[in-house]
Amino acid sequence: MLKRYFSSTREIPPSAKTPRHIAIIMDGNGRWAKKRLLPRVAGHAQGVERVRDIVQACIERNVEYLTLFAFSSENWRRPEEEVSRLMELFVMALEREVGKMHRNGVNLKVVGDLSRFDQRLRDLITQGELKTAGNQRITLTVCANYGGRWDILQAANRWLQDHPGGELSEAALTPYLSMPYAPEPDLFIRTGGEQRISNFLLWQLAYSELYFTESLWPDFDAQALDLAIASFQKRERRFGRTSEQLVER
Repeated sequence: MLKRYFSSTREIPPSAKTPRHIAIIMDGNGRWAKKRLLPRVAGHAQGVERVRDIVQACIERNVEYLTLFAFSSENWRRPEEEVSRLMELFVMALEREVGKMHRNGVNLKVVGDLSRFDQRLRDLITQGELKTAGNQRITLTVCANYGGRWDILQAANRWLQDHPGGELSEAALTPYLSMPYAPEPDLFIRTGGEQRISNFLLWQLAYSELYFTESLWPDFDAQALDLAIASFQKRERRFGRTSEQLVER
């Protein structure tokens, strides 16, 4: 299966008008709530509702893979009460949404260091992944307790366990990363106005097109998604080549 996909630093990926894979940092939930004099958790709850809308919008636009940064390995630094409520929201979302995802043909995957989550949450993740495993309409990856550096380190450590004394290469490491089933993101979106990737998919974003918007995540709708895709469609994706080489093809 891995042979179907491309490493943008080793081969030139196939080009398409619509991004095959979109990755999003869903930023701005707390600020959305603060503007409305609501507790931060209200913004996170609204953000969960927005996820459903964007998944549907991606399906309608023939996006094959959608990856969402839900909870970073650094987010444990937030106030304990907020972290606790985020975990509760995660549980509630899985209990409420997995059945709908399955009916809509969504293949759910959750990646990250899940060992820190409680057993109830881990069980729901496993059940959701198993229930939706055969779906092919879109692959929705939720990154939870995830960090790009963690991803690379865990892949390297696992490879070394399997190949002691071996010589590591990019091709050899790829199957050990947390998302070997997905092509590299074509388009990366960050809402909320910040312009950084914040330890998200450090390996996979090597040649992704970056798009930053002031829109807070709870306000990011299908129209906002279309603006991001329109920006992507104007980009010249050279992958190390010249503009002249693109014209010659």
